[in-house]
This record gives sequence, structure tokens and C-alpha cells, in this order.
Amino acid sequence: MPSGIERVREIRRLRKRRKKTRHLLDRAKKGTMEKAEVIRKLRLLTPGADVIIEREGLKG
Repeated sequence: MPSGIERVREIRRLRKRRKKTRHLLDRAKKGTMEKAEVIRKLRLLTPGADVIIEREGLKG
């Protein structure tokens, strides 16, 4: 059985997802990663990926 309260685990997942999202977006802006690859990874990472992609202007 997983340890921790459900809400605490939920918050931990959310924070980790935000950190990963920020890292991917930073790499896309610096040019150290292909934008298509960033888009692919974002779509796997979070259900709100389309909103993030549009907001950050990754899809020309």
C-alpha cells in the first residue's frame, strides 16, 4: 500500500509535472531540444498540453 495521504501524493505529482514542464519549455526556448520532441513529451506528460503548447507558441 502506498504511503502518504492521497492529497499529499496528488500535490507531489502536480509539482513534479510543473517542474518537468518548465524544464522542457526552457530547453525548447534555448534550442537544446527540437520543438517537435518537446511537444511530443508534453503531450505524454500532461492532459493540458495543447493549452501549454499554444500559450508558449511552440506550434508555429
